Amino acid sequence: MNYPNGKKKPTVRKTSDKTNKSFSNRGMTLEDDINTTNNYYLAINKAVIHKKPTPIQIVNVHYPKRSAAVITEGYFKQASTTDYNGLYRHKHIDFEAKETKNKTLFPLANIHDHQIKHMELIIENGGICFLIIRFAAYDETYFIQAEKLISYWKEKLNGGRKSIPYEIIKQEGYLIPFQYQARVDYLAIIDKLYF
Repeated sequence: MNYPNGKKKPTVRKTSDKTNKSFSNRGMTLEDDINTTNNYYLAINKAVIHKKPTPIQIVNVHYPKRSAAVITEGYFKQASTTDYNGLYRHKHIDFEAKETKNKTLFPLANIHDHQIKHMELIIENGGICFLIIRFAAYDETYFIQAEKLISYWKEKLNGGRKSIPYEIIKQEGYLIPFQYQARVDYLAIIDKLYF
């Protein structure tokens, strides 16, 4: 079979899956799955949660064609806080999402000091704050309360571990099962923990 542009379709090898793992959302990134989930929440009027845009200052633009512009130079205006925020059941929701290929741990270097400070402020002001981590190797996504993340962060600053072991995340976090419409149904965990 050929594509409309005349190129041949690449052949796909069939392999047997002896590990019996679910690869239903393979190829989707965590961000795509969360965006799809948030769109579903909005469509059924369950919550209003959006990805925050990263503030960028555009410095230089190249116009190779009249109809196309290419940004060739830009800078972050300020350090961003967390990836997502919004409202659910009259509560402010704020969270960061991270995906790792590491099989044994989540490196705390993936979180920044200004993000921890932001999370602390959200909690102090009555909001619900958390981290969603996907271990790509296992196709597992976990919900970690910000309070737990902050305690590991403080241990790191005092000379402790520079990561959170996968086994601890499995014990202290909450596994978010993959679903069709709400792919990363983190609100189900918020309902259990906060309401």
